[in-house]
Parts: sequence; structure tokens; C-alpha cells
Amino acid sequence: MDWREDRIGSAARGENPTVIAELDSGYAVIGDVQFLPGYCVLLGRDPNAKSLADMPRAERVRFLADADLLATAVERACREADPSFRRTNIEVLGNADTFVHAHVWPRYEWETSELVRLPVWLYDPTSWSDPATALGERHDALRASITRHLNDLVASDAVEIAPRDGRARSGR
Repeated sequence: MDWREDRIGSAARGENPTVIAELDSGYAVIGDVQFLPGYCVLLGRDPNAKSLADMPRAERVRFLADADLLATAVERACREADPSFRRTNIEVLGNADTFVHAHVWPRYEWETSELVRLPVWLYDPTSWSDPATALGERHDALRASITRHLNDLVASDAVEIAPRDGRARSGR
């Protein structure tokens, strides 16, 4: 079976080559397509959860917190790599893939004026299958930078939320 047919299971088995980190709530992966360089996805850990509402609240909150960490890592790496980086968008959709996942899209000033302010789903459908924008070795440096930033953020997040006085901090 191709790992793309079971993205979460293949990540759990160590067979998904796009995994950049395992987080508390799931797997951070770099996108198969890179027409917007740095595109990543957070795959939820539970393949049976079809939507955020299917998850207990604590798991939902952790998933959204991990999506924030991944988006911050993507933003930092893309800002370093391309001075025309604009912002990062996070989308939790589930319209095509019926498992919990969050898309993290970097956006750039070099995008056409018609598309830069619109959802990436309005890009030409060939963007998703064009071999010129497929994930490849030319993305290794950006992938490594995202991974480094993500690992740093996860480490600092763990220190930040650790109770200093034996009591859990509010907000997490």
C-alpha cells in the first residue's frame, strides 16, 4: 500500500516520508506539493476522528496548540528563506480527507494579485499535480529549517507550561 492511502497510519509506523516531527496531538508533515514553499499539514493522531468535534476537548485544544506551533515554525523558516513572505494561514477543513488535519499555508508577496488575498484552494488545479512544484530535494533546506524551528518551539513550550510550583498553569 502507498503511504498516501493511509497518511496517519504510515506516520505512526514510520513509513510516511513527509513527517518532520511527532507532536503530542499528531504528526507534522511537509506538504506533497510546494507551490507555496513551506506548506505543511498537522495530521491528527486518531484516524477515526473525522472532525474536531469528534475529539475530547483536551485533545482538540492540544491539536490546535500544535497547529499553532507548526504555523509559527513555518512562518519563521519561510521569513528567513524568502523576504517576500507575507503571513501564514491555518485551515482545518476536512472536506476531501475525512480525518482531522490542519493545513499551514505560507503566503507570499510574489503570488498573483488575483490569488494573494484568496484561499489557496482557488489556485489552478494543476498546481496540485505539477511535477515542478512537487516536494523534492530542492525543499530539503526549507524542510530542515521548519523542523529546527518546530523542535525549538516544542522544547520552549514544554518549559513554558511546566508547573513551577507543582500546580498546573491555567490556559493549558
